[in-house]
Amino acid sequence: MKSVFPSLLAKTLLSASLMGAGFAALAQTTPPPVPAAGDQSAMRHMGHGRMDPAKMEARRAKHLADLKTRLKITPAQEGAWTTFTGAMKPPARTMERPDRAALDKLSTPERIDTMRVLRAKHHAERQVAMDQRDQAVKTFYAALNDEQKKVMDTEHARMGKRMERMHGGRHHGDDKKSPKPTGS
Repeated sequence: MKSVFPSLLAKTLLSASLMGAGFAALAQTTPPPVPAAGDQSAMRHMGHGRMDPAKMEARRAKHLADLKTRLKITPAQEGAWTTFTGAMKPPARTMERPDRAALDKLSTPERIDTMRVLRAKHHAERQVAMDQRDQAVKTFYAALNDEQKKVMDTEHARMGKRMERMHGGRHHGDDKKSPKPTGS
């Protein structure tokens, strides 16, 4: 009679060694580095925190200087450029902060309604600011020559693509439920 023990032992040893090799391989993969507590730039890229206002202003100034160079703004267009860049300056953060003590005294439905009113007010203010910026772009665009308009069109399209990547391929106001238009 043949013993089953040697083949069972061999299979068990083989399985154990394969599992050990697998665990060793898993143990050697390094997890992504966790940002230090004060590392704001790493946290910003992970979707947390806000960018430093001074850095944002420096980036905006550099972008506008680069755009001015690419557009080859003439001395006659300086006034339109100055008006345009002034209108493009981001509005100050003016969202009214709710009084926490007053909110704590409200019931949950009342708190929701209060926050809804504050959000609606904030969205209306943002919409007005965006409409003013849109009009400033149109006014500035009208002051450009044909070559400059082509540059501006290219830049505006590039900005749209960057925004699309930042917001997951969707534009603000797009509804996830609305069907994509089909070419018929």
